[in-house]
Amino acid sequence: MPNLLLELRSEEIPARMQRKAAGDLKKLVTDALVEAGLSYEGAREYWTPRRLALDIHGLTARSADVREERKGPRTDANEKAIEGFLRGAGLSSVSEAQVVSDPKKGDFYVAVISKPGRATEEIVSDIMPGIIRDFPWPKSMRWGKASSKPGALRWVRPLQSIVCTFGPEHEETTVIPFEIDGITASNITYGHRFHAPEAITVRRFEDYAANLEKAKVILDAERRKDIILHDARDIAFANGLELVEDEGLLEEVSGLVELPQVLMGSFEEDYLSIPSEIIRLTIKTNQKCFVTRASGSETLSNKFILVSNIQASDGGKEIVHGNGKVVRARLSDALHFWKRDQGNLPDLDTLTASAAKFGLDINKPLDQRMAKLDALNVTFHAKLGTQGARVARIRTLAKELADITGADAALTDRAAVLAKADLRTEAVGEFPELQGLMGRKYAVLQGENASVAAAIEDHYKPQGPSDRVPEDRVAITIALADKLDTLIGFWGIDEKPTGSKDPFALRRAALGVVRILLERRIRLPLLETTRDGDLLSFFHDRLKVYLRDQGARHDLIDAVLTPDADDLLMVARRVEALTAFITSEDGKNLLAGTKRATQLLAAEEKKGTVIADGVSQALLKLDAEKELFTAISSASKDASDAVAGEDFRSAMEALSKLRGPVDRFFEEVLVNDEDAAIRANRLALLRLIREATGTVADFSKISG
Repeated sequence: MPNLLLELRSEEIPARMQRKAAGDLKKLVTDALVEAGLSYEGAREYWTPRRLALDIHGLTARSADVREERKGPRTDANEKAIEGFLRGAGLSSVSEAQVVSDPKKGDFYVAVISKPGRATEEIVSDIMPGIIRDFPWPKSMRWGKASSKPGALRWVRPLQSIVCTFGPEHEETTVIPFEIDGITASNITYGHRFHAPEAITVRRFEDYAANLEKAKVILDAERRKDIILHDARDIAFANGLELVEDEGLLEEVSGLVELPQVLMGSFEEDYLSIPSEIIRLTIKTNQKCFVTRASGSETLSNKFILVSNIQASDGGKEIVHGNGKVVRARLSDALHFWKRDQGNLPDLDTLTASAAKFGLDINKPLDQRMAKLDALNVTFHAKLGTQGARVARIRTLAKELADITGADAALTDRAAVLAKADLRTEAVGEFPELQGLMGRKYAVLQGENASVAAAIEDHYKPQGPSDRVPEDRVAITIALADKLDTLIGFWGIDEKPTGSKDPFALRRAALGVVRILLERRIRLPLLETTRDGDLLSFFHDRLKVYLRDQGARHDLIDAVLTPDADDLLMVARRVEALTAFITSEDGKNLLAGTKRATQLLAAEEKKGTVIADGVSQALLKLDAEKELFTAISSASKDASDAVAGEDFRSAMEALSKLRGPVDRFFEEVLVNDEDAAIRANRLALLRLIREATGTVADFSKISG
């Protein structure tokens, strides 16, 4: 079957857009082909800095003929109905329609619409201009003389050529020469901009990829990544070092080169006095280079690895020299930031009021930065005030939380007032992603307690499902206070997440609270802390997500989670105990019996059947109901006592003793006795079953 080759070649596409754009091209084209009635065996997308390519193999050469019968109105319908039917079916008169008789509905019109299949070349020629013109780039541009005309083509960077060939695997292919804004699709492409700028004639994907490689272009992005990674590891190893791997940087660099050439540069060892995180970010952000370290060490070396797009005749010496100059200049700036942040601010006399407000030591650099943050009235949010006001709120909340977490009160207060201080450091100003981390380093330098330093870095954590959770009690306390203040504040101004939009990362903050409480086993009454039932419901949603990710069944979570449950650790422990119980044989059988009891009871309640207020032992006539009453009385007390002691496994074990009596009751007892008093008494007995199991979970919500 024929194959389709498509290439859209342009000036350099931003690396961050390439992978998604290639995927979008594949989906848009294949969806349009299928919509037009074609089928294909497989499709794969490719991308380089200067091209998006698509290989579709096993594509049918023609769409199938279509025959459709469209039912119309009765033959005696009014004229307007018949005219509408004819228009919709594309018929000029009723004589072109068939009349079909139905014994029940009478005679009615049927239009038989036949659409002959179309050649794949015609379909591709029709769909491609629209796909290109409406391509979903995050950002696009117009260029050249045509850019001033209405409806001019927009592309991420100027589009230069299009390849579109179609044909069998082992025969000649044809060009599908569609045109868009003066660019006509052909079988001509171009290789590496510097090493092989000559035109290349291609037929199908295999020779396209092979000819590009001869022309110094490696089409497969994953292969480029693999080359870069292994060559970087090898050159580091050859120099007695190891590569500090970075998947994000690797993805970006592979999108900057069509012919990766891995080289090693260096900088003066004096710059190693800068924290490793700053060195790494400086070199990564500004030069897209990797850093190295001594094998098995956390300390960086003064060697960095760069990836060039050119095979230089001098072996890359000039390229390394040029990159080294820029790296040194950037590191010189970073060293300046690092030293400045450890010195005094020039306007200390203006910071005394702020220092007094937060109990800061104006002789310490980090304290000065916190005072500066407050004195400048830096806005946190227009409706939530300044950063200084936020720190004051976090400080108050942390004081309350310390009683629950067991954190040292004085250390917690100190950590709270310094947690945001590094926002005014020059290092964080240059690299915002280092906030917290730099605060910890500066705290250590000025002799802060280890718990305070840890809390400054870790109070932002966890920032995602795979991020670590703080361990130190002071850090846990500040992390909770920070996230709860954010959530309480934005709920208070009605800035809640909607749909997929969450500009203030409130879902992440709530999940962070959930993870801290559960993974550090903290009992925190959230409703008392937040004073907002709607916010508690939001926490419940995040808790469900977390527990499901941990393998818990959604129905068991729902069975345990009540609207006012604000101790999330206890909810998680109940779910854990219920999961173990409900998978046991006793649990399965008790669930079946309990469901039968609650369903029968609910049906009678709905009908308005009289149910006794309590169970009268005098009306218990049969041994099975007497046995059940005794068992419920005992199990209910034992389960309630176990729940009060937060021993949920024992509560489940107590309930498991109901299995036999419940089974026997339904085997031997007719609930709806003719005697109204006995019936009401037996229904009250069923209600006791519901109430007893309800001390642990709502069994009616459990499936199975």
